[in-house]
Amino acid sequence: MFIGHFGVGFGAKRVAPAVSLGTLFLASQLADLIWPNLVLLGIERVEIRPGATAVTPLDFVSYPYSHSLLALSLWGVVLGALFWTVKRQWPAGPITVAVVVLSHWALDALSHRPDMPLTLGGTTRVGLGLWNSVPGTLIVEISFFAVGVAVYCGVTKPRDRIGSLGLWLLIAFLFVVYIANLFGPPPPSSTAVAWAAQSMWLLVLWGYWIDRHRQLRRG
Repeated sequence: MFIGHFGVGFGAKRVAPAVSLGTLFLASQLADLIWPNLVLLGIERVEIRPGATAVTPLDFVSYPYSHSLLALSLWGVVLGALFWTVKRQWPAGPITVAVVVLSHWALDALSHRPDMPLTLGGTTRVGLGLWNSVPGTLIVEISFFAVGVAVYCGVTKPRDRIGSLGLWLLIAFLFVVYIANLFGPPPPSSTAVAWAAQSMWLLVLWGYWIDRHRQLRRG
């Protein structure tokens, strides 16, 4: 998934309104923020194989440290603990952050073919294969995204023009990138994929920027 993860980040604002949208984006995409670095270091592997699924040509050969159920459980605890250390908000903030990190595995297990690891060294792989259907993927992922955005807009309101225009530009940008990735040509190499994935950090920063220009609705 791509925008489905961001949908979870948007929607989690209702559960933990004091947590910045940037932090929720960081949590929802933490697996995909760690992953490209491990690919570039040769620790995890992805290959370009057109036809691997109907949605993506990426064949995720090995990524236990960024995407296994065990690893994301641990990463969730770490990020939740860091959030508590900095913000001293308990329990909604750190628990929500940890759960949102773990949600990445659940959504990927729904969409991927059976390549999602459970542990760091085991051979068991799971995946329900939603990516084998382009229409199904569009319906499910856009629904996740739309509901999350609606929840975020129901919890917050703009302080100024940036809080309004900036949010809708972010939503439009995410949607355009999603469609481009879905229907564009295969990437030239796994290294190119990993470097391109580093741009995800800009979306996290965009989330922090937008959230500073919005405020919680009262009543």
